[in-house]
Amino acid sequence: MTDWIKAARLRTLPLSLSGIIMGAFIAKWRLYGEGGTWDWKILALALLVTLLYQILSNYANDYGDGVKGTDAKRINEAEARAVASGKITAKQMKNAVILFAALSFIATIALLYVAFIPNYMNEFYIFIGLGVASILAAIGYTVGKKPYGYMGLGDIFVFIFFGLVSVCGSYFLFTKTFSWDMLLPGTAVGMMSMAVLNLNNMRDIESDKLSGKNSLALRMGFRNAMIYEMVLLQLPLLLILMFLGINGFMQGQNYYVFIVMILLIPLSKLRRKILSVKEPKELDQYLKQVGIMTFVMAILTAAGLNLFN
Repeated sequence: MTDWIKAARLRTLPLSLSGIIMGAFIAKWRLYGEGGTWDWKILALALLVTLLYQILSNYANDYGDGVKGTDAKRINEAEARAVASGKITAKQMKNAVILFAALSFIATIALLYVAFIPNYMNEFYIFIGLGVASILAAIGYTVGKKPYGYMGLGDIFVFIFFGLVSVCGSYFLFTKTFSWDMLLPGTAVGMMSMAVLNLNNMRDIESDKLSGKNSLALRMGFRNAMIYEMVLLQLPLLLILMFLGINGFMQGQNYYVFIVMILLIPLSKLRRKILSVKEPKELDQYLKQVGIMTFVMAILTAAGLNLFN
C-alpha cells in the first residue's frame, strides 16, 4: 500500500485542487451578488473528480515512463518511480490506470448529473466530452506510441486542462454561463501549473536527453527554460489583479479582496531562489513549493471574494 501511495505522488494534489477552488468560489461570489444559489454537492464532486484525474495522471506517468525506460535513466529523480524500481509491476500499474480511468469517468458522470440534469441536457453531453478528453489527456502524457509529453506539448495540455478547463469549467458547473473575465484566473492557475511542469522538466533535462523525451525545457535549453519559468511565476498575480479591476474592486472601499496580493513577497523570494539554482537536481525542492503557492493563491482569492464581502 505504501508503494501505491508514493506512486500517487500526493504532493501534486494541491495543484490539481487549485483550479476547482478558484472557479467554484468565484462562482459563489458572483451568484451571491445576483441572488442565485450555490450547491456544495457540486464542489464536493468536482474536488473528487479532479483528485481522481490527478492520481490517474500520476499512475499513467509512472507506467508510461517505466515501460519506455525513461525513469531508469533519471539520475536526478528525488522520488523513486514505482514501475522503474520494480516495486510495482508494469501489469499492476496498467491495471491501476484502467481502474482509475473507470472511477474517474463514473465520478464525472455523477458530477454532471448533479450539475446539469434535468434542465441542461446539451451542457451535460458537452461536459461528458470534456471529461473524456481530460481522462485521455491524463493518460496520453507518457502512454502510447506518440505521447505528447515526449513531443514537448505537455505545457500546452497542462495550461488547457489545469487552467482553463479546471477554472472556467468549474465556474460553469455552478453558474451555467461562461464569462470572458474568467479567462484571467484560468490563465493564472494554468501558468502556475505550467511552472510546476517546467521545473520538473528542467530537473530531468539531462536524463530526458538520454531517453529521448523532448520536453519543452529540453528543446529550449536550461537557460531559456529558466527565463520561461520566471515569466510563468511573474504574471499570475497580475492577472488576478486585472480580474479584480475589471470587476470594479479598484473603485470600492473593501480592500480585503486584495488579500491574495500578499503572495507578491513570497513569490518574489521563491523566484530569486529558483533563479540562483545552478544544478538541475536542486530544483526538486521547489516543485512542492510552487504547487502549494498555487493552492494558496486560489484559497486567498476565494477568501477575499467571499469571506470579507
